[in-house]
Amino acid sequence: METLTIVKAGGKIVEDDNALNSLLADFTLIEGYKILVHGGGRSATKLSEQLGIESRMIDGRRITDAEMLKIVTMVYAGWVNKTIVARLQAQHVNAVGLTGADMNVIRAVKRPVETIDYGFVGDVKEVNASLLTMLLKQHVVPVLSPLTHDGKGLLLNTNADTIAFETAKALSKAFDVTLIYCFEKSGVLRNEQDETSVIPCIDKALFQRYKTEGVIRGGMIPKLENAILAIDAGVKKVLITNASEINGNKGTLIRQNINLLAE
Repeated sequence: METLTIVKAGGKIVEDDNALNSLLADFTLIEGYKILVHGGGRSATKLSEQLGIESRMIDGRRITDAEMLKIVTMVYAGWVNKTIVARLQAQHVNAVGLTGADMNVIRAVKRPVETIDYGFVGDVKEVNASLLTMLLKQHVVPVLSPLTHDGKGLLLNTNADTIAFETAKALSKAFDVTLIYCFEKSGVLRNEQDETSVIPCIDKALFQRYKTEGVIRGGMIPKLENAILAIDAGVKKVLITNASEINGNKGTLIRQNINLLAE
């Protein structure tokens, strides 16, 4: 089976020119088929503050009202996405920037209100694996922004880690998929202030323990939830690592089961 590497770039990486350029240079060197998924939350938060619009987060997930939806669309699908595409073209990578609405590549439904009203936030229902496969086979590299649509004309803000997971899951039937979540940290850390405190391996049980203990919190929670779901769905390998290590094996490896005593 042919290999596919899906890299999700988040954290401060996409907002830092030097870090982004370094990441894209390493991404260019990845062999086989590849897809880049990006965030841009810090830029969206900064712009919303400049415009006097409140930005609210709950467990790493953004509350998206009508005004915030406009901001994330401008930032994610506009500046961030097209900057990445242009820089990949400069590296001779034939990239195309897509939201979920483009060519109906990712369809979602507006998240129902339970205990929290997230606003215009989408839960992915379908990834068009055949379309993405067609693009990949034509040696086109998709660059996916974290926006989906409901098929009825509504754009929806969707967590970029979820976009990466759902895309990996959908394509795992056709490719041997490696999913890499990269950001400015060395991996999942026991101590956020200590870059040497990387947890080398995590499974579902260990994740729940660290979450309860408060070791894992904030934006790392949805990242790990999606990583575990990806492994359960048949994705070959999931790694959470520093953006400078996407071609290596450093960082935190997500597995179905590990020996807790060995950990």
